[in-house]
Amino acid sequence: MSSCFVFKIMGANSTISSDLLEIQGFHIAPPFRYPLFFSLLLVYSSLLLSNLGVLLVIFSDRSLHQPMYLLFCNLPLNDLIGNTVLLPRLMMHIVTGELYISYWQCVVQAFYSHTFGSASHMILIIMAIDRYIAICHPLRYSAIMTSWTVTGLSAAAWSISIVLVSVLIGLTVRLSRCTNVIQNAYCDNASLFKLSCDDISINNIYGLFFTVLLFTCSMGCMAITYIRIVLLCWIRKNKELNKRAVQTCASHLVLYLIMMCSGFLTIILHRFREYPYLRQIAYVLFHVVPANLNPVIYGLQTKLLRDKILYYVQRKVSPN
Repeated sequence: MSSCFVFKIMGANSTISSDLLEIQGFHIAPPFRYPLFFSLLLVYSSLLLSNLGVLLVIFSDRSLHQPMYLLFCNLPLNDLIGNTVLLPRLMMHIVTGELYISYWQCVVQAFYSHTFGSASHMILIIMAIDRYIAICHPLRYSAIMTSWTVTGLSAAAWSISIVLVSVLIGLTVRLSRCTNVIQNAYCDNASLFKLSCDDISINNIYGLFFTVLLFTCSMGCMAITYIRIVLLCWIRKNKELNKRAVQTCASHLVLYLIMMCSGFLTIILHRFREYPYLRQIAYVLFHVVPANLNPVIYGLQTKLLRDKILYYVQRKVSPN
């Protein structure tokens, strides 16, 4: 091992200066390594194909250059980035059994992992705003949701996520390290600051603030928009309006519920230290499950997008 460990005795604690960290990972028996590797490879390939396919269909077809579809493009893009940072290295760890990573690679992986989670919330928030305007203010929709508005909302979603996560990771990078073992299957902020024997109360306070702010804004925005949509449908009692509301909101609401359920599962399991492997599996599923389901659910539920996808698939299968 080329990297060496330097210990400085400081009272009862030791500070480790090293660029090499050991990831606890999954303890997998050799006969199961390749089956698990190929299973993850299949999952990763399917999410690459589905998310890239949706992006290509939307960008290549001018009839889909509408705010609803352009805003949705943020979601598959986020899924591609978040899973590409996680899955290839995880698969390498599984098949080689090599569970070491450099500290700064770990920091980058943690940054993208948390950006993936926070950006998912922000993107679904701006999609909820779009659906609210489309249903409650249809006559003003084209005037409000211009290309500049779509660009601004997308930029705001990514910027807020990046700033919040940068502060989160920055507070962790400042800490010294007294151990080199990441107690997780991949790098995240909690695993990084647990490497330190310093006072991490600021990290815990900001981490709690970050989580509460994200979930409060997300759930609050969803509640306000959907309550107003439901009230409008109930007051007007218009079958055409109700049908349009169901068609445009169902896929968005399903995507949000999938993300929230997988997110709450990881938070709950993080509190139960006696189930480390279950927690690690939940973290991986938080990345993998929504990324595979999002394009399928949105593509099948949204008629115009579904028709375009089927059209391109049929052209590839039967060019004549």
